[in-house]
Amino acid sequence: MDLLASVIKFFESGLFRLSIRLFFLFIVVLWASLIYWTYRDAEKRGALALYWAAVVFVFNFFGWAVYLILRPPEYLDDARDRELEIRTKEVLLGKGSLTCPACLKPVEGDFLICPYCRKTLKKSCPSCNRPLETGWIICPYCKTAL
Repeated sequence: MDLLASVIKFFESGLFRLSIRLFFLFIVVLWASLIYWTYRDAEKRGALALYWAAVVFVFNFFGWAVYLILRPPEYLDDARDRELEIRTKEVLLGKGSLTCPACLKPVEGDFLICPYCRKTLKKSCPSCNRPLETGWIICPYCKTAL
């Protein structure tokens, strides 16, 4: 009986009441932090930030868990950076950077021979001396037949 009385006395003490109040204060601060974090994260990811913050406000941790499952997979800045990188690589590929067919070293479009292995890349026009493809039968610049 003495043990039961001491347990009841503990639950009626000020220390227990203080710890319960601190626990509820911690829960409220955690809840508000989750609402703020969800709003900021949804804003960075391009989701409906106010909507998801309201979901977390109403449904607490369950709404936060649903947001974590359904949120967009990447930040908007990361998506923009990826798109910019893809466009840059497409431009570089579209430039038509040429390589020598023999040694695979980079060459310019108007080179007549490869400066590395001396392979003939193009022939020059006898009239205007512009570089021509090896299979051409007429110069497109000066109309000279080859």
